[in-house]
Amino acid sequence: MILLRRLLGDVLRRQRQRQGRTLREVSAAARVSLGYLSEVERGQKEASSELLSAICDALDVRMSEVMREVSDELSLAELAAMATLSDGELLRPVLEPVPLPAPGVDRMSGISPKAAAVDVVAA
Repeated sequence: MILLRRLLGDVLRRQRQRQGRTLREVSAAARVSLGYLSEVERGQKEASSELLSAICDALDVRMSEVMREVSDELSLAELAAMATLSDGELLRPVLEPVPLPAPGVDRMSGISPKAAAVDVVAA
């Protein structure tokens, strides 16, 4: 199961580490306890939108950037989960053939131009 709080925590931790900052520095700037910030980074606590905003402000990063990175990681995790069965076998998508209309038949309506003209005349 993919946990959003874990992905969010990973992204926040990487943002902090890229800046070379400590948990103590960021927790003080965000006005949140060091222990709570640590739990958020480890994916053990769900960050409220207010807390997430305070952490992003303390890291001087836009929340949309953080959420975009989380979204990208979520997409990758979903693809990885879909590609692997429980026994480790790879799943391959099955593509169904799409029937094509016969030559001279309109692809949208499925009616040949000659039949359409006859219908108009008959009406």
